[in-house]
Amino acid sequence: MPDTLSKPSPYTHLISDCDGVLIDSEAVALQALLDLLAPRLPDLPAGVTLQGLIEPRLGLRLVPLMRDIYAELRLPQLPEEEALAIAHTVNVRCDEHLSAVPGVAQALAAIDLPKAVASNSVSARVHAALTRTGMVGLFGGRYFTPDLVGHAKPHPGLYLAAAAGFGVPPAQCLVLEDSVTGVTAAAAAGMMVLGFIGGGHIAEGQEARLKAAGAAHVFSDMAALPALVAAICNGVPA
Repeated sequence: MPDTLSKPSPYTHLISDCDGVLIDSEAVALQALLDLLAPRLPDLPAGVTLQGLIEPRLGLRLVPLMRDIYAELRLPQLPEEEALAIAHTVNVRCDEHLSAVPGVAQALAAIDLPKAVASNSVSARVHAALTRTGMVGLFGGRYFTPDLVGHAKPHPGLYLAAAAGFGVPPAQCLVLEDSVTGVTAAAAAGMMVLGFIGGGHIAEGQEARLKAAGAAHVFSDMAALPALVAAICNGVPA
């Protein structure tokens, strides 16, 4: 006798990163960092490029990103005021060239799950970006950022706070991420991660890096996202 009872989906809520998933800003941030750091790092070791140092770190907050690069190069750290000034300039450039990832608003509107944003940006910038791109209504004001939570990715605290805000266990949450930093955070929180590689900043080999960090699925076109989420929620191998 066939089982007529449908099994409820284990995934009931969706959490998205902002930069690189909702807002196509990471390519702008990459170019700004290249412009600002190149004069400060003129003599890199043979075989090392500044772009190669920056790209795997996109998703980190900007000052820790720079500190990490200088530590890898075993160079004295930039003075704090200089690092903060660079970060401010990068953020200004990103705000000036603000645009939504193509198709993301339509894709999210087609997914009937409660949604939140977990971002390493600050809450005011997230709200402003989503307002300017017409996506603010998709999230009901549910933003989780380091200035509100006290943790930044790759720490899982942002994602754990988002699940707690929903009042559900982390394992019921699907996550959209584009960076190793973000995938690492969401996977550590015990969530299923969908890695997005369709942004303008994605480097060669990013699919493999996201999967190695814990992404269960990787996709490159936002138009495919509703069907992917539906398949996962219905227990169909994607």
